[in-house]
Amino acid sequence: KRDGMMGNIYSMGLALQALGSTAMFYAPREWDCAQAFSVVYGHDYRQPMAIAQVLPALVGKSYLEAASLECTASSEMSPSLHSLKLGPVEVRKARIRVHYSIINTLRGKHFNESISVGVPAGSTLLEVLQAAEKKEPDIFSFQTEQTSWGPMVVSIHGLAANPADRTYWQFLSRKDALQEGVGTYVPADGEHIRAVFSTY
Repeated sequence: KRDGMMGNIYSMGLALQALGSTAMFYAPREWDCAQAFSVVYGHDYRQPMAIAQVLPALVGKSYLEAASLECTASSEMSPSLHSLKLGPVEVRKARIRVHYSIINTLRGKHFNESISVGVPAGSTLLEVLQAAEKKEPDIFSFQTEQTSWGPMVVSIHGLAANPADRTYWQFLSRKDALQEGVGTYVPADGEHIRAVFSTY
């Protein structure tokens, strides 16, 4: 993409490793290394899996070479690596309001429900879902499964995703699919998040 993103923020680490180790095979088209790395430097990584995939590319090593790395910073290490944000602790004081909708027009009894909840600034989307469930448990109940990328929502309002019929819960802000999971995405004040039962 023009902004340097390859796939999404989760795939960036592996894409950078692949392009860095096979750059000689991409002639005559060159990829913009600096632009791609600026995307990585600007993202606030919170998931250990995402950090693990991006760090080898940041130090110019592959996974196989990572075992021989020394832990002390060297002059060869990118200065920007030191400014990489790895999930700082935030003080939460102010409250924000997030609008949340759940929509199913795909299977069974259709529904379209909305709620507005107040949460501390800096709360994750998972905390928004928990606040909605606490406020109206009969409508906004949900279930998650833990993955190596963090919690994944597998059921909302009693409607479960099913790999057999290729269904899942997709989270969107406006018309754009979220690039982060519910455990790391931080909604803005006044943002409207939609959970849409979808198929792939």
